Amino acid sequence: MTQGAPPLREVIARHGLSAKRALGQHFLLDPDLLARIARLAGPLDGVNVIEVGPGPGGLTRALLASDAAGVTAIELDPRAVGAVAELAAADPGRLRVVEGDALDLDLAALVPAPRAIVANLPYNAGTAMLLRWLHQAACFRSMTLMFQREVAERIVAAPGSPAYGRLAVLAALTVRGAIVLTLPPGAFSPPPKVDSAVVRLVPHEDQLQPALLAKVGRVTAAAFGQRRKMLRGSLKALGGATLAEAAGIDPSRRAETLTPAEFLSLARLLPD
Repeated sequence: MTQGAPPLREVIARHGLSAKRALGQHFLLDPDLLARIARLAGPLDGVNVIEVGPGPGGLTRALLASDAAGVTAIELDPRAVGAVAELAAADPGRLRVVEGDALDLDLAALVPAPRAIVANLPYNAGTAMLLRWLHQAACFRSMTLMFQREVAERIVAAPGSPAYGRLAVLAALTVRGAIVLTLPPGAFSPPPKVDSAVVRLVPHEDQLQPALLAKVGRVTAAAFGQRRKMLRGSLKALGGATLAEAAGIDPSRRAETLTPAEFLSLARLLPD
């Protein structure tokens, strides 16, 4: 379908699609890299793919060239909506373009299962989107997402590492994650100031109940919100030393030393 499609730079010029910093836009235009990202998403045969922030449609083209059952592209920028709509007109039935903010949309209600997310996320909203999707992880077969490299490292960080924090704990309890590709600034137009990385996330077969995951969020927010303090201090509002000891955890430890399983033990002790 994408055979004969105009070059992405031509699409950008025609639609006035200069990247907007306010929208966190950095466009990836290399067709080989875009095809590689689509492959990194794993087998897509029969899968309904959700792309957030398609921009001029480079990754959209690569996804349409895959075996995906269809692609739903969600775009906030009306200029990009027009650009991607051209692809939808050329391949009716396989590509749907939704104009809106992905943070305001229920992706599971919007797209039927089986579904996967593949996206070069806007830098200024990627973390907020991921946090929401981790709470709905059972709805997705996989998530293949591009972030600033620093954010990607925070998602897959191990206990005791400088990048370890709330995001890593929530991710570890809901998905199996790995950084599968790192890209330098020069791969993008315009180049960002930092490296980028693609993270592939596959939800665990058994997911925590939403109420329990919300409790994990409360515990990690308190613990990492004052990460230099011992647990007896950082968790004071939730029970402090008493809570830690009830979970079999030394209250003199600090948040970055706890494993995701230990945070889960703390969360199970919180009242409903």
